[in-house]
Amino acid sequence: MSQARKINVGLMGLGVVGGGVASVLLDTDQQVSAQVGMPVTLKKVLVRDSSRQRDTSVPVEMLTTDPEDLLGDPDIDMVVEVMGGIDPAARYLSRALASGKHVVTANKEVMAKHGPELFKAARQGGANLLFEASAGGGIPIIGSLMGQLLANEIRSIRSIINGTTNYILTRMAYQGAQFSNALAEAQEQGYAEADPTNDVEGYDAVYKISILASLAFHQRVPPEDVYREGISRLEPQDFRYARELGYAIKSLAIATLDPEGVGARVYPVLIPVDHMLGKVDGVYNAVEVTGSLCGQVLLHGMGAGRGPTTSAVVGDLIDIGRRIQAKEPPADAGFSGSSGRKPLPVRSMDDLHTRYYIRLNVTDQAGVLAQISRILGDLGISIASVLQKDTFPQDQTAELVITTHPSREASVQEALRLVGSLGVVNRVSNMLRIEE
Repeated sequence: MSQARKINVGLMGLGVVGGGVASVLLDTDQQVSAQVGMPVTLKKVLVRDSSRQRDTSVPVEMLTTDPEDLLGDPDIDMVVEVMGGIDPAARYLSRALASGKHVVTANKEVMAKHGPELFKAARQGGANLLFEASAGGGIPIIGSLMGQLLANEIRSIRSIINGTTNYILTRMAYQGAQFSNALAEAQEQGYAEADPTNDVEGYDAVYKISILASLAFHQRVPPEDVYREGISRLEPQDFRYARELGYAIKSLAIATLDPEGVGARVYPVLIPVDHMLGKVDGVYNAVEVTGSLCGQVLLHGMGAGRGPTTSAVVGDLIDIGRRIQAKEPPADAGFSGSSGRKPLPVRSMDDLHTRYYIRLNVTDQAGVLAQISRILGDLGISIASVLQKDTFPQDQTAELVITTHPSREASVQEALRLVGSLGVVNRVSNMLRIEE
């Protein structure tokens, strides 16, 4: 590779973020070079179709559809990957690192599923691997966990890390919109994809909390072990009732650490309206970290989009460039639990102990609450409040909203199964956990 005279960069992907990275490297290359302390040059850009019209000023001779033009070029020192997806991105990155090329990636799915293998390849190749943009966009959470917060025993992370989901929930909360209408608006505004499944069903947040938990706890937390629920079953009345009870509804990605293991989950929750996370609206993201020394720290900002993600990617590029210029050895994130700490299991959701919000559609007659209370009591679930809300005289039904004191998840799930089988209960309309 081009030792010390300059840093040549190969870019994989020229979509929204790739275009932003290319523009920075081409339009403000002198500024980036000045921050690194040596020339930084964009040499090649891997694309699927080199003939496609693009809104970037990348010279056509830089474009290639052959990955060998990046991976096989000994003069390319650093690969920046913003193409997304698992295959072929994971293969390309593994090969680049093993051959000694430094890597910056924004690929959350690759880092969540293949982080340990990539760091192994980086160690073998003597290369740096940075991935700030893979979780939180422009919020510097990964750098904080790998640097400034290392002196802490991190006890929990609670985060809003999907801007699409948060935008939809904000519209439902303030405009009383149905989920389908709020989703359509998010798509019209460009905040949601044509297929929004990864966002609204929580997969995107699962990948991100898998990465953050692995870094924070120095434990391997695979995405398949993260419990997941989406937001598609929420209805406008849930937001109305939550507000009456003093709560906002947010989709949180949560990771906790205790001597028994790691908890990791993504789902919509009720959180007090005056809590900092309860006030995060629109496409903004926020990550709350609780550490042994720092207490609670909240990082807040734009979590996605061209600008914030480009900022994180180029920031990583400059960081690696400075390490190259200073001839520093590569840093290891300890992503695979290489800190020497005893591996801990990811705990079952059955063991979760929290408060619950339960919304039921019931027959509007005497004795209904007594039957429900009996089932809850038999399973050790204590009722905190009961509200009879909307009534529907035409079909003689009513909405019943119950909140509980802290209870065990397995008991609540069994109670919902038994309550749902009662003749006086038409349906269990929703159940949400309460985060205090």
